[in-house]
Amino acid sequence: MRFVKIDKIVEKCKGRFLTLKEVFYHYKGERKRWEVCPSKDSVAILIYHRELNQLILVRQFRMPLYLKNGNGFSYELCAGLQDKRGLSPVEVAREEVIEECGFDAEPERFHRITSTYGSLGTSASHQIIYYLEVTEDDRVSDGGGLPEEDIELFYLEPEKVIRFVTDDHLYPVSPGAKFALMWWYSVKYPQIVKKER
Repeated sequence: MRFVKIDKIVEKCKGRFLTLKEVFYHYKGERKRWEVCPSKDSVAILIYHRELNQLILVRQFRMPLYLKNGNGFSYELCAGLQDKRGLSPVEVAREEVIEECGFDAEPERFHRITSTYGSLGTSASHQIIYYLEVTEDDRVSDGGGLPEEDIELFYLEPEKVIRFVTDDHLYPVSPGAKFALMWWYSVKYPQIVKKER
């Protein structure tokens, strides 16, 4: 962009997943400074279990949420960082579904809903959101993620989607999960109801 000129980027602190950087730049001729914390791109998957007629989310402890609200447990889509060399985003999605939720499905069964950017003021992390339908034939394990992740599977009935998404006192739900659930409720759920009639 012609109206942005980056003068320098200084690395302030480097952690396991994040690096804090300070960016000095000119924007429309005015000198500015901003702290950014770039993060790796990720994938997220909304899973619908056809036989159970339930959506599968993960419940997971998140330290930043704990520091914010004293609880720390969030409800999210099955997700993971795109940090595995040589794997496409959909292949990473497949691995995450196996690891966290215990289902294995061929990459062509993953339907790409959209992609989005999160934490725009600090990291602008990019996430691709997929939709996957599974049955018990796809089950390969109980899931649960890596031992340090302490992931629990959470099954959500279609009739409870709206309350789940809108009642933030009951459930701290990630923005990506809220979006994907509303997409499912408006696009997929009417098709399911129609088939049942």
